Amino acid sequence: MAKDYTDLAQDIVAHVGGKENIIKLVHCVTRLRFSLKDESKADTKYLKNRDGIVTVVKAGGQYQVVIGNHVPDVYAAVIKEAGIFGEGSIDVDEGDVPQGNLFDRFIALVSGLFQPMLGALSAAGMIKGVVAIMAACGVKSTDGAYVILNAAGDGFFQFLPLILALTAAKRFKMEKFTALAIGFALVYPNIAASFTAAKPLYTLFAGTFIESKIYATFLGLPIIFPASSYLSTVLPIILAIWVGSKIEKFFKRIIPDVVKVFVVPFFVILITVPLSFLVIGPVMTWASDIVGAIFTGIYSFSPIIYGIILGALWQVLVMFGLHWGLVPLAILELQKGPGVILVASIAICFAQAGALLNIFLRTKEEKVKQLAIPAFISALFGVTEPAIYGITLPMRTPFIMTCIAGAVQGAYLAFFNAKMQVMGGMGLFAIPSFIDPKDSLLLIHFLVAIAISFVLGFVLTQFTKIPTLYGGAQEVAAEEISQPVEEIAPEQVITAPLSGKVVALEDTPDAVFASGAMGQGVAIEPSVGEVVAPADGVIRLLFPTNHAIGLATDDGAEILVHVGMDTVALEGEGFMAHVTQGSKVKAGQLLLSFDIDAIKKAGYPVTTPIIVTNTADYKTVEALAGGDVKLGDDLLKVSK
Repeated sequence: MAKDYTDLAQDIVAHVGGKENIIKLVHCVTRLRFSLKDESKADTKYLKNRDGIVTVVKAGGQYQVVIGNHVPDVYAAVIKEAGIFGEGSIDVDEGDVPQGNLFDRFIALVSGLFQPMLGALSAAGMIKGVVAIMAACGVKSTDGAYVILNAAGDGFFQFLPLILALTAAKRFKMEKFTALAIGFALVYPNIAASFTAAKPLYTLFAGTFIESKIYATFLGLPIIFPASSYLSTVLPIILAIWVGSKIEKFFKRIIPDVVKVFVVPFFVILITVPLSFLVIGPVMTWASDIVGAIFTGIYSFSPIIYGIILGALWQVLVMFGLHWGLVPLAILELQKGPGVILVASIAICFAQAGALLNIFLRTKEEKVKQLAIPAFISALFGVTEPAIYGITLPMRTPFIMTCIAGAVQGAYLAFFNAKMQVMGGMGLFAIPSFIDPKDSLLLIHFLVAIAISFVLGFVLTQFTKIPTLYGGAQEVAAEEISQPVEEIAPEQVITAPLSGKVVALEDTPDAVFASGAMGQGVAIEPSVGEVVAPADGVIRLLFPTNHAIGLATDDGAEILVHVGMDTVALEGEGFMAHVTQGSKVKAGQLLLSFDIDAIKKAGYPVTTPIIVTNTADYKTVEALAGGDVKLGDDLLKVSK
């Protein structure tokens, strides 16, 4: 079980002057880093002597409370004790930079951006279901109750880019109101009408599947605006805020502080908004057009293969906003009569509902159960965003199972040539779209597809492990990888994890490391930007910014390699991890790579401490090398 740090957190908050004295709180690999309104209100003497705190350091405008290896747990307890979660007077920097391959990073990024809004997203989805029921019961769309409730439910989804602008701004470390300004431009009410005039100026790429009518230009450059607009979209705003964050960082470095507060946003908005309309938006529009052309070709080749592929990939297409390449084609098709283009996608929401029911029954996390109920209801009415972004996608495998279920039901509907009669509702309210007085089997086939989708979503998820998502996953992982070895070897030699010049620990430019408070060891002034494993062992700690890594050797020594001083402030720029937390590694295996010149250019020392953090378990920690060392040279010897 994870240790309870509530008492320690209460003491820390109280003795840094109370939560009202905290401007900002972040943490690095060993310490809590406070920005305080008034440091004189902090009781440094008390904190230094308090059990559970190594020491207190004032440096770089920060009030640093050094904790040690358990700083993530203490950090979480301090945030809870302060009583502020997410946005507020405390800027919570959880350091949750996505790791892994590009697909894993994308999933982690999108899931993280949606997590803060999941409660409201689920509620809005349920209200959309209520509105659908009202419509099914004959309530007119002009009725006052219908109009208001429709706005309450659909408004959240229409203006989703604005909410994503806020969460993306926090993720990419951008000023939130500047990000909102970019979002407002993309969903500006009159923008679509301005770019869809009665007569186009000319046609771009005429005769190709990305043919685009140009109604307006920006300084002579064509503006390609999607017929669907940017309402309800996900990826365009995320890409726009990411670009804007890079532009903002650039101007923050070059604009004088005296005018930075308004000049930086001016240039960020001035550059990012046109880029969003001229580059980011068109790229997404073309990608949708390409998807439409590809699926049209697949259908011409084989309707069944089309049903399988569309059923399997529909949710992925929606995540990227690429489904808009098929929606206009389906609308045109239905104007001429019954259509097949979107048939394979209609019942997929029930696969999400089936998976959610399974997860609800099996998960041990109360928060997941709480989210699963409204997400399940929303999914029944065709609103799957809460299910996908809040639960199944972060869990990975359950999401894949719903894609498989989608492929099966898509194949079934294609095999029996099921056709939509009209463009109707979603989820349960899509059923009337498959009623054909001349062919009663059409409705039966769709109902069977719903059953296939739901049952397979439930059954396939039964064969997957249900991981923990909120609060439990990291704790469990930490417990699993931090179990002590059965016996600590009486003596072990630790090799150099870097090449460079050995520096005495007391000579490092950081009071905490220099004092030996974190443990004994040495430091290296690196000549090559690589860190390798100093012994066989397990990676117990990999800080999200990749500037620090901890290894538990097979013989019981616990080693921390901290690249540079205060390099956590670089937010991962210039660092790359080649292993993941929990990885089993061999001596000499590459763990991290880093850009020495970039770190120095940013103004941070690259002096790298190599610390035996469980020094208390040994009688001596002896340096074996001085001067220049190479990777693999003997560096330290620990003895019981």
